[in-house]
Amino acid sequence: MPFTLLMLPPQTATTRAWAQRLAAELPFVRVVAAATEAEAAAAIPTAEAAFGTVNPQLLAAAGRLRWLQAPQAAPPAGYYYPELVAHPAAVTNMREIYNDHIGAHILAFVLAFARDFHTYLPAQARRDWAPRPLDTGVIALGEATALIVGLGGIGAEAARLLAAFGVRVLATDARRTAIPEGVAELHPVDALDDLLGQADFVILTVPHTPATEGFMHRDRFRRMKRGAFFINIGRGRTTRLDDLAAALAAGEIAGAGLDVFETEPLPSDHPLWTMPGVLITPHTAGYGPHLDARRYAILRDNCRAFEAGTALRNRVDKANWF
Repeated sequence: MPFTLLMLPPQTATTRAWAQRLAAELPFVRVVAAATEAEAAAAIPTAEAAFGTVNPQLLAAAGRLRWLQAPQAAPPAGYYYPELVAHPAAVTNMREIYNDHIGAHILAFVLAFARDFHTYLPAQARRDWAPRPLDTGVIALGEATALIVGLGGIGAEAARLLAAFGVRVLATDARRTAIPEGVAELHPVDALDDLLGQADFVILTVPHTPATEGFMHRDRFRRMKRGAFFINIGRGRTTRLDDLAAALAAGEIAGAGLDVFETEPLPSDHPLWTMPGVLITPHTAGYGPHLDARRYAILRDNCRAFEAGTALRNRVDKANWF
């Protein structure tokens, strides 16, 4: 059946191009690209589908809305407010488009720590030729264990890459039951505390949800090996940064690779910027080619599925935000 898809503001050159392309490729979709909130308010009462962020005022007027496509893989806190969670409309997101890019970023952190780059990069900046004693500062990957916390698409790709280097991979996940390639053991989330002490690398890929906010805290850092490294490329609000800094300062863990932060940008006076053993990238783990093409493909495929009445890609459990 034909339906109306409302592209919510703000519009960008990319979303305007998507609107034109969808209208040309899918004649059963009437695409309305709202440039302003007023245009969105005028169109929302008769729209069966929408792309973007629906605020509570628009949702209250959405008499026919049955599907909302979120523009991100993990929208920011506040996207899934109570009225949207209770609303009958299905929500889909953009997960799975970053697996290769973020998987490579995780591997880059692991290799950097395994080869002591966190020591030599600061030395290079000081023009200091200072090799460490032979056989120190290196982790043999064939003897190492990684714990991946969150075995979605990104975690599974990281596991595959790590296993190719000989790393033994343990994982926890709230949903997955089938063990993917590269994973030696898959455990439920309540096993996390018991597994932390086994890992040389603890890697967070979990989204920010009510259950994961602040769940990496000082007690959990104390459960890690003293020579272990913590890597977070999921969402910053899963980790209490002051607790992480305290654990590093106390020598409770060896280092951290961080792409996401509890506060972004990371404040310029935060101690993590200058702490030994810390590698920082500015929320760029997902950067790479083809992302807009992948986003468009999910939107287009879901338009086809919505029209046909078949399963939507990347449907979200709204109450749990992913």
